[in-house]
Amino acid sequence: MSRTGARLHQMRTNHRSWRKPSLIWVCATSWSLQWTVTTCVDGGAQHFADCISAIREKNPSIKIETLVPDFRGRMDRALDILTVTPPDVFNHNLENVPRLYRQVRPGADYNWSLKLLERFKEAHPEIPTKSGLMVGLGETNDEIIEVMCDLRRHGVTMLTLGQYLQPSRHHLPVQRYVSPEEFEEMKAEAMAMGFTHAACGPFVRSSYHADLQAKGMEVK
Repeated sequence: MSRTGARLHQMRTNHRSWRKPSLIWVCATSWSLQWTVTTCVDGGAQHFADCISAIREKNPSIKIETLVPDFRGRMDRALDILTVTPPDVFNHNLENVPRLYRQVRPGADYNWSLKLLERFKEAHPEIPTKSGLMVGLGETNDEIIEVMCDLRRHGVTMLTLGQYLQPSRHHLPVQRYVSPEEFEEMKAEAMAMGFTHAACGPFVRSSYHADLQAKGMEVK
């Protein structure tokens, strides 16, 4: 479970060694990776920075996308840390529409998440910002479009939309299955709004073809 209590993901907290950043660069280099997506559910801005530094020290050619939490209560400090060691793509998921936040993301704040994306973009206009939603939890297509508009108003240029699938009986049930045709319509809407890349489909997730998405943004 994430710090915001998101009820979408099959994720458990665990205690790992402080040496994990060094283990990450070992994996990245030994597997000859060209793109990595790092995430952390408990804040951990310094851990992101340490992972970025560890990878770049050993192989500067690897591109790094960070999928960050909302840093609630610590946004200023988190952004200060990430300003020193920024990623190649900054990703923070809104997850769903604001009307459903109490059920879907208890403890999270929709406007706070938008502000986080906006502030990073203001500090690093050259770095793409990215966000995603899981649909099928009771939202309407009009609400999804409105969230997409909010993302564009806050400078986000990369989007992922995927179908929510219930990981276990303890998670929220699926309310509807969005058709492939609807996903295509949402992608067309996103591109018309000015998103540089939109990955929209039943099996799309935040890290779905992350390297190909970023190539559309000309990440160098």
